[in-house]
Amino acid sequence: QPLVSSSKWLQLHGLKRNKLSLSQILSQIGFQHRKDYVTTLGKLVASRYADGLFPQYKRAQDGSEYNLTAKKELILHFVDCLMGAIELYKQRMEWLTSESRQIFGVIQEQCIVIVLDFGTVAPTEFDLCRDALSMVLVEQVTQITKFNLIRAAQDLMKWQQKSTPVSEHTVKSAVTWLWKLDHMTAASHTSSAEALLEAMSDEAVSS
Repeated sequence: QPLVSSSKWLQLHGLKRNKLSLSQILSQIGFQHRKDYVTTLGKLVASRYADGLFPQYKRAQDGSEYNLTAKKELILHFVDCLMGAIELYKQRMEWLTSESRQIFGVIQEQCIVIVLDFGTVAPTEFDLCRDALSMVLVEQVTQITKFNLIRAAQDLMKWQQKSTPVSEHTVKSAVTWLWKLDHMTAASHTSSAEALLEAMSDEAVSS
């Protein structure tokens, strides 16, 4: 994900490598209770020598049983690891649902067009929309490669004719253009579709 530069997300990707899935943990703190096919009986038979000798854990997913042999210290080590992993996921979710990401989600594409359709919003709502769009430009568009803005209206308005490389200057220019837009412009019932079609006509755009 191009927007993620924090080490926390890299740590999350490392959880599988660090063997913190249920199957991986079980294989490190015990061994699977085996069944084998006995020809004379004509059925699967589980060994019984471990019954009562080890604590056992039965997996709900597939019904497999594990004999747990680990000492308390090792199990507590995995408890610490899992609590750390849970905290990382909480922080990740907080990041994903904060600021502009709460409204727009996470922009993953490298070349985008944002189509603006303000409809007939009140002046205060118009400013709120522009605040939110300014936020996404500064927080997320600065992390991608190219972008453009198109406003749906009877006379369609474009910030640039084609998607433009991202830089500090171009993002500032787009924010300035956004705040110079008139509150109300003449619209038609097809203006939204026309703006989307215009956005899609730029072959470089992926979203």
